[in-house]
Amino acid sequence: MEVPITQFRRNLFELLNKALEGAEIVVTHKGQRLKIVPEKQPSSRLSRITPMQVMVDESFDMNDPAFKAEWLAMMEKEWESDWDRDFGPAPSASTRPAVPPKATKS
Repeated sequence: MEVPITQFRRNLFELLNKALEGAEIVVTHKGQRLKIVPEKQPSSRLSRITPMQVMVDESFDMNDPAFKAEWLAMMEKEWESDWDRDFGPAPSASTRPAVPPKATKS
């Protein structure tokens, strides 16, 4: 984006914020061109996240069958509650209509 010096003065902070976001700002003054760029490249929002240290016992085994069964049961319970909230209770096996067998070609 190229702007004359008068427009740059009027919109100084707006143009500087655009430059910080990664836009190239070129200001013309007395026939000279000046480029405004940030000292560092703009960082993504993801790069600004502060990492969090998570402490896990060294003896913890994520592949332990008991652990997997416990977590699977918790996830199924959450899925069922989400289903019930969104669509109402799921029909029980006794109230489901029987599915006729598919016809086979002879």
